[in-house]
Amino acid sequence: MDPIKVMVNGLPGNMAVKAAEHILRDPSIKILPYALTGPEITENETKIGHESIALILPHKRQEMIDAVKKAEGRFLCVDYSHPGAVNDNASFYCDNGLPFVMGTTGGDRTILVDTVKASDVAAVIAPNMGKQIVAFQAMMEYAAETFPGVFKGYSLEIKESHQQGKADTSGTAKAMIGYFNRLGTPFEKDQIVMERDPVVQQSKLGVPEAYLGGHGWHTYTLRSEDGTVFFQFTHNVNGRDIYASGTLDAIHYLAKKIEQGAKGRAFTMIDVLKGV
Repeated sequence: MDPIKVMVNGLPGNMAVKAAEHILRDPSIKILPYALTGPEITENETKIGHESIALILPHKRQEMIDAVKKAEGRFLCVDYSHPGAVNDNASFYCDNGLPFVMGTTGGDRTILVDTVKASDVAAVIAPNMGKQIVAFQAMMEYAAETFPGVFKGYSLEIKESHQQGKADTSGTAKAMIGYFNRLGTPFEKDQIVMERDPVVQQSKLGVPEAYLGGHGWHTYTLRSEDGTVFFQFTHNVNGRDIYASGTLDAIHYLAKKIEQGAKGRAFTMIDVLKGV
């Protein structure tokens, strides 16, 4: 069976690098030696293991994609770029018939999904590629559907901590708001408490120094109106391997769906976990 050809876009960003490293270790996937990158990048290439990846600036991306499609035939894109580039990148993929895995958070997610549905492209779109965290979200969704309003009258606090370079609020934290709202706790995304200061992260939160540059810590706290009942849900991730592992699953899932003829479909990590 021929390997799945994949272009990892967003290099040399940390998450894109981690995903590319995992892809290189999977013999069923072939990483292409090109990557779309941001306008601020000055290097012409980057190294992933022993592989050299040419970095293509935005003004050259159409020329490069046309050449790669001619040379390689069908391939998928994995996007770990910048939140501000999400919608433009998705439109570019759809316009060029490129199925994609969107692991980047940010952008207008409604427009993102609608862009895929209006195209002939299939995609996996997820604010979090960590399978175990997605499974936790699925449990919360089940609770919201099965026991709506069960936490009515409770107050909610959401705190998240990520590396200093993360530009946007946690996509996972924002996704959780909807479940808590349906469970009866009013909450808006601008109420999320973000922490990006490594000094505070290490001294007050206890993030290990080795992971100050790459972590995702989330805590959801519920308190009853009279203060007698307290619930807390926490998931702390150090490093990026959990997301890279989930990205590989998303690649295999999307490739299977494409073989089955999927077009104009926006799949989620829940779909990936279910395998249907």
